[in-house]
Amino acid sequence: MSDNTPEFSSPKPEAVAAEPAGLEPGQSPMVEEPKEQSRWTAAARQIIGGSAGISVLAVLLALVVGAIMIAFTNDGVKETAGYFFSRPTDMLRAVWDAVSGAYSALFQGSIYNFRRDGFAAGIKPLTDTLTFATPLIAAGLGVALAFRVGLFNIGARGQIIVAAIFAGWVGFNIELPYGLHLVVAILAGIVGGALWGGIVGLLRARTGAHEVITTIMLNYVAFYLLVYLLKTPVLQAPGSTNPKTSAIDDTAVLPKILGNTYQLHLGFIIVIAVTIFVWWLLNRSALGFQFRAVGENPNAARVAGINVKNMYLYAMLISGGLAGLAGVSQVLGGSLTSGFGAGVDAGIGFDAITVALLGRSRPWGVFVAGILFGALKAGGFSMQASEGVPIDIILVVQSLIVLLIAAPPLVRAVFRLPDPTGFTLRKPSTAKAVVSK
Repeated sequence: MSDNTPEFSSPKPEAVAAEPAGLEPGQSPMVEEPKEQSRWTAAARQIIGGSAGISVLAVLLALVVGAIMIAFTNDGVKETAGYFFSRPTDMLRAVWDAVSGAYSALFQGSIYNFRRDGFAAGIKPLTDTLTFATPLIAAGLGVALAFRVGLFNIGARGQIIVAAIFAGWVGFNIELPYGLHLVVAILAGIVGGALWGGIVGLLRARTGAHEVITTIMLNYVAFYLLVYLLKTPVLQAPGSTNPKTSAIDDTAVLPKILGNTYQLHLGFIIVIAVTIFVWWLLNRSALGFQFRAVGENPNAARVAGINVKNMYLYAMLISGGLAGLAGVSQVLGGSLTSGFGAGVDAGIGFDAITVALLGRSRPWGVFVAGILFGALKAGGFSMQASEGVPIDIILVVQSLIVLLIAAPPLVRAVFRLPDPTGFTLRKPSTAKAVVSK
């Protein structure tokens, strides 16, 4: 061996790093074993930190922010804030009265009104909530199904409008026996929404056109198509100069399921059945498995033999049909049975995106989210009427819910929730090495 080659020798026993007390030979001193958590503590952390828990906490945080806005916009709070330092309790009492009064009105306008005599009268706000929720759930299911396939269906508004055109035209233009007329009108609306959604799926499958662009553009096409048809004999009521349709025939109106005292109609029962169907489709059917596979990884699904292009087409057909059911509910079951105009969608198409996000694109999650937004819509009018709270605050709360759901780390940071992956950074322990000179 040449003189330039370094010589290696095993270290002397006294040169080996001394192991800290309490460690077995060979055990690394740089890792601290985490304390074992109880089974119930771990389960609670998973529930709270999971997707459903994050959604609930996002709603609560949005309501807290809404309470702050209510307090800042209240006249009584502004008046007492002028002498806060001399009598702080007056302002605190005014804040409490403003927030509790607003949210009490929200509850009484959406769940149960204690001021009315009798249970039948007090429960009417809940039926109004379910009525508002019916089209939101239907359209939300359509958007959620597209999300599960990896498609962003921003065109629920256009699909609702086209479905309303189809269902409305059948509802006031065709004479059929009771029962059959209603079924035909419902099917016509679903077909109209499915065709409008199918255009997007076909363009995505055959040309690669992105569904976000095509759905947004088709929203405008559907809206201006409705505006045009409302000025022609196709939809405009005979002898009228207003851009409004004729009233829907009684044989095509969704019947009230609790009597004429309440607005809740058969559409809510249909939506429950559709929710069960979508759950079965996504979780128990072969087509649903292919949908989920394409949504997870279209390239892997293609390698596995799934026709990804056809899945895009089928998904948008079904998604459009579900959104179309929301349009059916609007014209055949709501207050628009006396005729509808250009505002038939009532913003439901865009609210459906929020409902789908809040429901985590799961059928039953969308169902619950739709009821929540129906409650906010029904109770928002009560807040404005009885407490003078601007209805815009409800819109702010809805927007905050979307923002917080889109940023789970922000919610976890506010509520000091652990990382769901369980990965935490620990400062490594140091061990002094004793090296002989």
